[in-house]
Amino acid sequence: MIIEKLSVLKDIIVLSKCQWQKIWFTNWCFDIIHPWHIYTFKEAKKYCDILIVAINSDISPYWKTKPWRPIHDQHHRAIILDSIKYIDYVVYFDEDTPINPITEILPDILIKWWDYKAKDVIWYQEIVANWWKIIIIPTVHWYSTTNSVKKILGNQ
Repeated sequence: MIIEKLSVLKDIIVLSKCQWQKIWFTNWCFDIIHPWHIYTFKEAKKYCDILIVAINSDISPYWKTKPWRPIHDQHHRAIILDSIKYIDYVVYFDEDTPINPITEILPDILIKWWDYKAKDVIWYQEIVANWWKIIIIPTVHWYSTTNSVKKILGNQ
């Protein structure tokens, strides 16, 4: 389900936590979905009741360093993610980092990609202090949206 407002998702999650459901969270731009994304969602869903995916909105400062992106606008990226059976909720965030959705949702587990170290994750100290966990999902093969675009453009 695509949730346009973080406050609406927060209300849903409060009720879910009252039912002792495990809430997992991940974020990225998800501009072009590739097999490794699906693998990550599938692996995460094996262990949680609710999987939330937060995506950089079209106005997020994240895009300043990537002038040729996003390829797909936030609405289209959300529609694609919403069609993936392992994902329960998709929400946008406008900031450069997902600090607002993380602090509002307070997930049990924060999922990050293979190239992160847990201590480098935003809000790491608060996560550890509240006994939440960070799980780093290893990659099975190297996939990259940037590499995919380069290949399409014949630059690889």
